[in-house]
Amino acid sequence: MKQQDYIRTAEENLFHVYNRFPVVFDHGQGVHLYDTDGKEYLDAGSGIGVMALGYNDLAYNRILHEQVDRLLHSSNLYYTPQLAAASEAVTKATGMDRVFFTNSGAEAIEGALKTAKKHAYLRDPKARQEIIAMNHSFHGRTVGALSVTGTEHYRTPFYPLMDGVRYADFNDLASVEAQIDDGVCAIILETVQGEGGVVPADRDFLRGIRRICDEHDILMIIDEIQCGMGRSGKMFAYQDYGVRPDILTTAKALGLGLPVGAFCVRQELAETSLIPGDHGTTYGGNPLVCAAVTASIHLMRQRRIPEHVTELSPYFESMLQKMADRYDFITSCRGVGFMRGLVTTLEPRLVAARALEEGLVILTAGSDVIRMLPPLIFEEKDFDVLEEKLIHVFNSFC
Repeated sequence: MKQQDYIRTAEENLFHVYNRFPVVFDHGQGVHLYDTDGKEYLDAGSGIGVMALGYNDLAYNRILHEQVDRLLHSSNLYYTPQLAAASEAVTKATGMDRVFFTNSGAEAIEGALKTAKKHAYLRDPKARQEIIAMNHSFHGRTVGALSVTGTEHYRTPFYPLMDGVRYADFNDLASVEAQIDDGVCAIILETVQGEGGVVPADRDFLRGIRRICDEHDILMIIDEIQCGMGRSGKMFAYQDYGVRPDILTTAKALGLGLPVGAFCVRQELAETSLIPGDHGTTYGGNPLVCAAVTASIHLMRQRRIPEHVTELSPYFESMLQKMADRYDFITSCRGVGFMRGLVTTLEPRLVAARALEEGLVILTAGSDVIRMLPPLIFEEKDFDVLEEKLIHVFNSFC
């Protein structure tokens, strides 16, 4: 079939909630994707941060093949060796004490919110259980996750959402402090805002949130669904700030392509929140995704992926700064590790479409950011090709 045939068939049958680009990807290898016509694309999006080790990693594939032949599912009514291994790997990597596996990042956020609310309820059944979230944040599209997403146009069509949510400004500690009273049970924020424009938290801000939570007995929820799993140069970005959350959410690269997320909590919170019957999932933590989780963390550790990101980050940042210096329509670059954005006066989606013509996959964030989340195995030579392709793309807008 030709690409247009695949696209037509999909559009005739899918619920149209995505404005997809007109390309049909067939397979990937390393840092490249290939469409059904055989055209090669340098992937600087990695499936929105999922394919951290690139495509067709043979060691990872072998582990999954073995698990497929062994056991796919048995339900959470029972234990499996894979569940035990994955739980140990995640708690060690995150520095947290307990983990619950979900099917997605949004479900991890839902579990985090329920944990915070149940903890507040047990302390005082009459408490308001309100949550402070950040403007321009993004936590997912389910009702609870959408309720704490700080972008109005995402929320408006779906009101009434979960009530008791207040919004403060990211990196503005005074705006958070102004929202604090006895009704607040948790503060939720991303260490690096992704969809909100690739904006890292200031060190003083994140530490200030931890201080506020400690002083007022409020839970700190950190969302690292996108910026976690090595992308910042640490296994989890918060680990570079000298803080520890009460609840952590993760997903995307946690399964390297398989749908899995998790929320992790401190031991004290695990003992004073959810109990059997409060929360559950049919597929979450099944043997296949748990094998993927353990493999993901093991391979990243074995190959020193966070260290590689730290080493190459200045090269990536310097290249993007050259773009900002060269083109008037690129006003700045920002981000951390292999999570970077170019702020632009162009329409980011038009740039992403033009990039595809050039054989380059890039992403957008908000209304004015070109976002790049390359696989964490990018080398200098890959960044050189990325630079060359970006120059061709940007020259077409001059």
